[in-house]
Amino acid sequence: MSATQAASDDVLIARIAQGDRLAMQVLYGRHHVRVFRFGLRLVRDEQVAEDLISEVFLDVWRQAGKFEGRSAVSTWLLAITRFKALSALRRRKDVELDDEAANAIEDSSDDPEVAVQKKDTSEALRKCLTALTPEHREIVDLVYYHEKSVEEVAEIVGIPENTVKTRLFYARKKLAALLKAAGIERGWP
Repeated sequence: MSATQAASDDVLIARIAQGDRLAMQVLYGRHHVRVFRFGLRLVRDEQVAEDLISEVFLDVWRQAGKFEGRSAVSTWLLAITRFKALSALRRRKDVELDDEAANAIEDSSDDPEVAVQKKDTSEALRKCLTALTPEHREIVDLVYYHEKSVEEVAEIVGIPENTVKTRLFYARKKLAALLKAAGIERGWP
């Protein structure tokens, strides 16, 4: 995210705090996909993830005046999403794992053989990610899929930066061992 977009997000939050609906629409348009994807990875249910989007942006509308600007708006949104997702998971007693939740997107420039290899690798990676503890999976998701810094992850999850670093270290180590056991070498085909 560029510094300009981050600054404009702060302006949008200030305008939302004053009841500006257009600012809310712009903020929603800019961040709803990221919020949905993060929520989906946590709750593993599309309907629940869609409900999370509504809850998150409703909270933003209600709480915009309380945003203190100590973090990026995107970090604040993901922290709200995480809280809402964990609450939804606590309400759901029978959480089922859905391995089909994230489908691999084929690269149209690859030949069919490479595309199949990438798909197999991607499926193996997703399967290995589900074998990680929820704490490790969450850190990997925020760092690699949402490109958050260690500092931002610490703020979103509510743990010290050193704990984030430690979890990331052990998550990568465990993931490498799982991938090796699945016959996947480092890198794409």
